Amino acid sequence: MKRFHDRPLQLYGWVGLLVTLLMEVVLVVHQVTPPGTWMAFVGFRLTQWTTPVCWWGYLLVIDALIWKFQGHSLLCDRRREFWRQLPLSVAFWLVFEVYNLHLDNWTYIGLPERRWEAALGAIIAYATIMPGLFLTAELLGTLGIFARFRVPAFKPSKRLLYLLMFFGFISLMAPVLAPREVARYLFALVWVGFILLFEPVLYASRGDSLLRDLAEGQLQRVLALVAAGYICGLLWEFWNYWATAKWIYTAPFTEDVRFFEMPLAGFLGFGPFAWEFAAMYATVRLLGRQSESEPQPGEQA
Repeated sequence: MKRFHDRPLQLYGWVGLLVTLLMEVVLVVHQVTPPGTWMAFVGFRLTQWTTPVCWWGYLLVIDALIWKFQGHSLLCDRRREFWRQLPLSVAFWLVFEVYNLHLDNWTYIGLPERRWEAALGAIIAYATIMPGLFLTAELLGTLGIFARFRVPAFKPSKRLLYLLMFFGFISLMAPVLAPREVARYLFALVWVGFILLFEPVLYASRGDSLLRDLAEGQLQRVLALVAAGYICGLLWEFWNYWATAKWIYTAPFTEDVRFFEMPLAGFLGFGPFAWEFAAMYATVRLLGRQSESEPQPGEQA
């Protein structure tokens, strides 16, 4: 078996790196270009696609690194799983967009005027959320950064499982039922609600449960996913900050302490958000009775 430093980086990894760097150059040039010139117009149109371009480049780079380190990866060996993740990523994110219609924590500006173009850009960008989180977690798992972290094992009681599900249901319903002026402060409940609701079901049904990992004293996948959430969150906010088509936050808390556009309180939600996506994906797989042989987010294949 080849050692990871003996394997060349896959060509698509170099392509992803080049595409991302080129978009970074376009962003810098656009910032210093005088307004009203043809270069300013071209820069404006190109930087409307910053998020989807940079994130697809990121996916290619991270997957190529995973292949270099372990000799197999999502894009090289598990393409069926990759194609399944893309529409689910869009669908899962739209759930949070629906919540935001009532909670009003963010809005979008600078989008293309043509609706089909704006919708296409959104779909392409939303499709990268799940693979971006999972590939980042897989890379951290491959590197074994959290392999030695453990907690005492325990066995969740039925009462605890039902209690978690109850609090999950309340967390997901309270923001919807509360008046809008109150609901704006409750998005943190949405960031944990799906974890609390789905993890007990996955545990009891022998699905891919991170709660089971915790019960067995294992922290690697949980920490890899949470860390991936913060890594991806930082990159989301970094690329979004300079983009023309972007989101801005209207959340009414910690407005003076921000990571780029994101208030501190919102940034703290990226870790649980990654776990939520894993729980939602595992629930879909459980319902579909998919093969248990696929490597899971944060797990070394």
